[in-house]
Amino acid sequence: MTDKQYQELQPLLPDQPGVYRFYGSENDVLYVGKAKSLKKRVSNYFTGTVRAHSHRTRVMVKNATRLEFTVTDSEADALLLENSLIKNYQPRYNVNLRDDKSYTYVVVKKEHFPRIFPTRKVFKDGSTYFGPYTSKARIKVILELVKELFPLRTCKLPLKPASIEAGKFSVCLEYHIKNCMGPCIGEETEEQYDAKIDATKNILKGNFAPVRRYFEGEMQRLAENMEFEAAQQLKIKLGALEDYQAKSTVVSETVQDVDVFAVSIDDKSAYVNYVKVINGAIINTYTQELERGIVEEEFDDDGSEIDERASILSYVIPIIRERFNSVSPEVVVPLPVVLGDTVQGAGGKPVEAAVPQRGDKRKLLDMALRNTEYFRLQRKKDKINSIRKQTPAERILKTMQHDLHMDVVPMHIECFDNSNFHGSYPVSSCVVFKNARPSKKDYRHYNIKTVIGPNDFASMQEVVRRRYTRLLKEDQPLPQLVVIDGGKGQLSASYEILKELGLEDKIQLIGIAKRLEEIFFPNDSVPLYINKKSESLKLIQQTRNEAHRFAITFHRDQRSRAFTQTELTSIPGVGDKTATKLLKEIGSVKKVREATLETLQNLIGNNAGQKVYDFYQKQVVEDEEFGAEEF
Repeated sequence: MTDKQYQELQPLLPDQPGVYRFYGSENDVLYVGKAKSLKKRVSNYFTGTVRAHSHRTRVMVKNATRLEFTVTDSEADALLLENSLIKNYQPRYNVNLRDDKSYTYVVVKKEHFPRIFPTRKVFKDGSTYFGPYTSKARIKVILELVKELFPLRTCKLPLKPASIEAGKFSVCLEYHIKNCMGPCIGEETEEQYDAKIDATKNILKGNFAPVRRYFEGEMQRLAENMEFEAAQQLKIKLGALEDYQAKSTVVSETVQDVDVFAVSIDDKSAYVNYVKVINGAIINTYTQELERGIVEEEFDDDGSEIDERASILSYVIPIIRERFNSVSPEVVVPLPVVLGDTVQGAGGKPVEAAVPQRGDKRKLLDMALRNTEYFRLQRKKDKINSIRKQTPAERILKTMQHDLHMDVVPMHIECFDNSNFHGSYPVSSCVVFKNARPSKKDYRHYNIKTVIGPNDFASMQEVVRRRYTRLLKEDQPLPQLVVIDGGKGQLSASYEILKELGLEDKIQLIGIAKRLEEIFFPNDSVPLYINKKSESLKLIQQTRNEAHRFAITFHRDQRSRAFTQTELTSIPGVGDKTATKLLKEIGSVKKVREATLETLQNLIGNNAGQKVYDFYQKQVVEDEEFGAEEF
């Protein structure tokens, strides 16, 4: 699966739990995974952290041609669905969950004085099963809670009433430590025991109200008796109970073999999501796209038009069931549908169509409806991506083209600025923006060579002439837009150079004034005012600011270099290279002045070192004489 495919899919990945599937070139399932957040989990396969993946994972992603996902209500549901799909598809890149191991249930056995215990096997023996549970810790907390509140037997004795009356049993250690009330010897009646079983079932079903009232009453009683530690323990157990979730929408003992269908439509297409449930577990999900109009309009007996979604479901249900070899006796749908004689269950029995309003079947239907909507949005996104989207840079530059009334999009922009200090050390800068972004490798700075004194107009003319004369000579691409940092004066001076070079019709020239950020055009005294929030004006300001920064930085470097080296280079026999070496090694002119003869000679040689030392020693003598006279 390529990065481009992921980039197209990424905006459609929901930040919700679910299961994702990688498919190979032969439409085979390569890998099934679960996620607390589909968006975050799938992105890990394609971001910079991909190197941290194993070789096996990298090969799997490389061989994948597409990805599909199914949204669930919770992370636990995703884990259960992952388990079912891995067992069904046996993906080559999944190394776990391929065996027939099932998740844990809590069973209330159908027997006299029922036992309650965890199990991985479900038998149709009339017992009541709760679950499955994905957390062993949660089961442990619940069973410990039941054991503490409603002491029940754990032995396997066949406690039939006749055997109890005959006195065939004796109590065990559990009775003596008060974990059991002794039903084996008749100290607890079956009615009393069944009342505790009913309360336990309430806990497992999530019917907390009566149990909570019992807890609160016990905590109040313990607190009144100053048994605060015991009350706190009950409070902890109550918190664990309130966090407990008794059921899963993915696997349910109340839902056996059903087919769940959901439908969604837009202007041109219809999308049908199919969920196959066997023995209460989802073993497959599939989404079919159809063209609207493939099903002819249908009318009821009274002449009213039948909902198009119902017609689509009536058409597609037998096709999908045949494709997946389904013989489920019931289909779950979001609205009433008419199923023909061809839709049959096991043994040729007619299939029932149910429209649930609540319960586990409704939760399965809601999940299918959500996945239908996600699939529809994904297809819509794919169709939009088939038409090349405009990038932010293209949008900004096209806005600038419109604002400046240009014939072409300004993909290449250059901006000039001058800098000097009362006419001293005059420099200029040229910054380049390509595709609305700085191209720093193309930046240039200039020392003004032909202008004496503070003359911004002449300085601008020099650098513009030097810049575009060279580009023409080297046959380099010219910019579509040139920005001059200044008002009408600098703009007119620059325009004269473009006319001189024959470029006035090839390059759009503008000036930007600092005071009101108005835009000037050559030979036009009326400025253009662009909306201050416009992206094109912000880009022009960015080029201007970057040119100013680059010019100021270069100007300061020139001044600093000239200031620090002037005194040293005034020493006879000391040139720029020697002065630079001294400043680099010693650090400053002051430290050079204070350096010893030996230090100077070691750095720049005996002859040059002697000259620098003598020069500063002479200054010291003159300063002392002057100071004495002054005193």
